[in-house]
Amino acid sequence: MNIQIFGVKKCFDTKKAERYFKERKINYQFVDLTMFGLSKGELQSVKAVIGLNVLINNTAKNYKTLNMDRIITESGREEMLFNNPSLYKTPIVRNGKQSTVGYVPHVWAMWVD
Repeated sequence: MNIQIFGVKKCFDTKKAERYFKERKINYQFVDLTMFGLSKGELQSVKAVIGLNVLINNTAKNYKTLNMDRIITESGREEMLFNNPSLYKTPIVRNGKQSTVGYVPHVWAMWVD
C-alpha cells in the first residue's frame, strides 16, 4: 500500500485522515498543498477516478476571486486548479490508482483488507 495524503495542515479533515492511518500503523506520505500542488500526472489520475468537479472547493476564498464560477470549459477549470492548489477540496487521499476526497474511512478500510 502506498498512501499519499494531499492536504493542508489547518484542515480538520486532513488531520483526521492522518490520525486514521497513524492509528492503524499504516505508513503514508503527507503533501502540503500550500507548498506543493498535485503534479499533472497525479491530477489526471485523481480526476479519472473522482471527477474534476469533486476536486474543486467552491467555498474556498479564492473561488470567487479567480472567477472559477465563470470558467465553463473543463480544461480551463483544470488549469486554474493546477495553478491554484488552494482550490482543492481536502484531503485528497491516494492509494495507487484509487483516490478519495474528504474524510472517508469506510473506503480506506477496504484498501487495508
